[in-house]
Amino acid sequence: MEQIIFHIDVNSAYLSWTALERLAAGDSVDLRLIPSIIGGDISRRHGVVLAKSIPAKAYGIVTGEPVVNAVHKCPHLTIVPPSHEMYEKKSRALMQYLSGICPEIEQASIDECYMDFTSVAHLYPSPESAATTIKDEIFSRFGFTVNIGISDKKVLAKMASDFKKPNLVHTLYSYEIRKKLWPLPVSSLFMCGHSSVDTLKKLGIITIGDLAETNPDILSSHLKSHGTLLWNYANGIDDSVVIHQPAKRKGVGNSTTLSHDVIDRIEAARILLSLAESVSASLRSSHEAAGLVCVEIKYSSFKSVSHQTVLDTPSASTDVIYQVALSLFDALWDSTPIRLLGIRTSKLVSADEPVQLSLFDLAAAVPENEKQKKLDAALDSIRNKYGREAVVRGSFLRSPDKDS
Repeated sequence: MEQIIFHIDVNSAYLSWTALERLAAGDSVDLRLIPSIIGGDISRRHGVVLAKSIPAKAYGIVTGEPVVNAVHKCPHLTIVPPSHEMYEKKSRALMQYLSGICPEIEQASIDECYMDFTSVAHLYPSPESAATTIKDEIFSRFGFTVNIGISDKKVLAKMASDFKKPNLVHTLYSYEIRKKLWPLPVSSLFMCGHSSVDTLKKLGIITIGDLAETNPDILSSHLKSHGTLLWNYANGIDDSVVIHQPAKRKGVGNSTTLSHDVIDRIEAARILLSLAESVSASLRSSHEAAGLVCVEIKYSSFKSVSHQTVLDTPSASTDVIYQVALSLFDALWDSTPIRLLGIRTSKLVSADEPVQLSLFDLAAAVPENEKQKKLDAALDSIRNKYGREAVVRGSFLRSPDKDS
């Protein structure tokens, strides 16, 4: 049987999910029906656009542009900050529902996944009717819409889901690429970014069809291996499969795009502490410890820098990871405005793996280490049962003299 792959993508996920939460809380205005965006700071109008409504798109607002630019395009724009914890809950609910239809799912991001539909296709009249049923049921259950792309190749399913939106099903089988894919501009090709588009245009390559019929040696001479990749995608060549069993992870990390540019060390430290809590809790939930910690900073200029260090002893302690991350941050930050902060850990080992300590460490470190482990375990237990906000560090609470 021919392979059948779905790519399921939530339409403007952050904005849709935020709109639904606000409506459930009693808001009378649906953000999806007015010019609105997710991202930035309402009072300072800083940050970048993370998601936009269709009415906002009509003003020329694009994802990733500075909020101040978006406001210039649409002065009456509604700006709402992101809620990543809520987005994760929405994502988990969606993936759980989809897994009940077909367990062979590979989650590609918080709002999209691939589904190898081959094994269950016989239960439906056609893949198209199945996708339509899934799409409609998602809207009925959850209140938001998705696009579903169908193909015999992963990359083609991905590009099919990016066709006309929202709330639609599209096919892009290998035999359809000449008709549906080749007339499109090269900028519509998956993995073809601005730099690649500029290079291709200089070569006289305007459409995906032009690219598909170009000698791949010419492409590789200008774009190296990426040129070969683009040529393969333009010709529907993709041997990748849906990986529904996650491989052993090499690291654990978390980052956040800030709602406004951060210029204060105290605020940056508070964000790093929140990230350290998330990363360490993830490590503990999988009974792992990290041997390396890395801090990433992206400045408002979009320049990215990072710094890492190897730990003397692998750890999953919030305090250890936070203190190391803060030290790395202090060594790295040049005092310019920060757009994104992240903590990544790697060199993972089992939490049960024996740890070698020096004679000087044995007397003091072991009792303190056990005390910290018990505290972390207690906090994890409370948060798992009652939610992350059940226990909040005092440093996360606003001071009385701060604006509410």
